[in-house]
Amino acid sequence: MKIKDVKTWVVGNPPPQTGGRYFIFVRLVTDGGVVGYGEAYDAAFDPHLTAKLIEDVAMRYLVGRDPHDIETFFRLCYSSGFSQRPDATMMACCSALEMASWDIIGKEAGQPVYKLLGGRIHEGLRAYTYLYPQSGSVHPADIKDQRNVYNDPDMAGEAAAACVKQGFNAVKFDPAGPYRVQGGHQPLLEDIDLSARMVRAVREAVGTKADILFGTHGQFTAAGAIRMAKAIEAADPLWFEEPVPPDQVGAMAEVARATSIPIAAGERLVSKVEFARLIESRAAAILQPNLGRSGGILETKKIAGMAEAFGIQIAPHCYCGPLVAAANIQLAATLPNFLILESIKTWDGFHAEVLKKKIEWQDGFVIPSTEPGLGVELDEAVCDANPWTGDMLHLEMTREPIRF
Repeated sequence: MKIKDVKTWVVGNPPPQTGGRYFIFVRLVTDGGVVGYGEAYDAAFDPHLTAKLIEDVAMRYLVGRDPHDIETFFRLCYSSGFSQRPDATMMACCSALEMASWDIIGKEAGQPVYKLLGGRIHEGLRAYTYLYPQSGSVHPADIKDQRNVYNDPDMAGEAAAACVKQGFNAVKFDPAGPYRVQGGHQPLLEDIDLSARMVRAVREAVGTKADILFGTHGQFTAAGAIRMAKAIEAADPLWFEEPVPPDQVGAMAEVARATSIPIAAGERLVSKVEFARLIESRAAAILQPNLGRSGGILETKKIAGMAEAFGIQIAPHCYCGPLVAAANIQLAATLPNFLILESIKTWDGFHAEVLKKKIEWQDGFVIPSTEPGLGVELDEAVCDANPWTGDMLHLEMTREPIRF
């Protein structure tokens, strides 16, 4: 079996763009006609450039080769251009193609990927959802001057209660202010006060029926994060996500030692090398690899194994499309140290439209598919009908300095 063809799509995600503004998909085809699909989670460049990079990587290291040779493919990508170091863009390309290769391997074997990774040990996977505005954009930066679930405690509480009624037993939100390009800062007292009131309102709304996941995406210095953690500890969040910038492992470990709230991190990290630094520093109790960036399914299986040896849990990240979700599901089903899965609501809307059969969600749990491969099939006609033509990136931080 050899890979003979590669095709990519940059698919626009229609408003309200839940899960990001666009998705980057790839299709591989073997000389025997077996098709595999994958997705890259990359936001540093125009997505059409990433699509071209995926095609370049495929032509260099995969076309004409056997897709079963996952280890060789990963090493070729990791070493490309004499690099041999974590590279977020290369790992996004590698992850998408590796994911598609596993899809082919599973289909050729007539088995879901989890059967080839040690087998399923979870019948259902606990899932959480973000709190989303009832209408309009879901991006906090787009609605910062409007009353919404990110800045209004009553609205956040109502949205959380609605999620619990729907069946979720964990909800996430990011009420701590804008994502600054300047790096970590000290939170303003008004930001600390608002965050505390937001978390308290959600706790009062859901009681003990749901966990609260508090996100900040690397906004603070260690000292600032510790102040914020003390303000929200009383509501007992399940985690405090990326309290400091992701490249500051020592600072993150300092926060972890100073709070009773478990620290979660990893959506912006790639390869076992970067995750090893979190593990050895005890900087996080929960790792959040995104399989469209982390290095793919097998690399993330290794990351999870390293974490398991230290009692660290895995919560796969997925603020992107349904193919990363499918890969997350296949891997999570095999992990003894799996904690919880990110779900884009209940996988309805465009995430369902772009697949021939939607991801199954029941009462707060995702049910792993028993179909061969990743368990989902991309609807190529929907991809062709929804090309991305915008100029914004998948997610963006503030571009100009913020006055304090």
